Amino acid sequence: MSSKLYLLLYALLASMPATAAPPADGWAAVEAAHCLACHELRKVRVGPPFQAIAKRFAGQPGAARYLAQSIRSGGHGRWGAVPMPAQPQVSPAQAAAIAEWILSLDGGDNAQARGAR
Repeated sequence: MSSKLYLLLYALLASMPATAAPPADGWAAVEAAHCLACHELRKVRVGPPFQAIAKRFAGQPGAARYLAQSIRSGGHGRWGAVPMPAQPQVSPAQAAAIAEWILSLDGGDNAQARGAR
């Protein structure tokens, strides 16, 4: 009986992540990273709206990787005069989730269904 208990305990411990998992949901990552301080879904705020980013990069190979890198490294001159400051506090996994969420937007109202408010 005790060997079954140890086996069950081992299986449970082995399935647990070693560190806290980043938000799996892109919208949760957007909120956690405070992206809304500069970006909105449909309107220009300080930075471009998420839907405009999705439209610009729609269907481009490597777009998610590029956007995730841009989130963490920042950039300038891509969307006007205001630079995107680097966000090194955003983990690579969070940046990837945000990039995938942005690319999932199709410019329509279904963004509401994907978590945006």
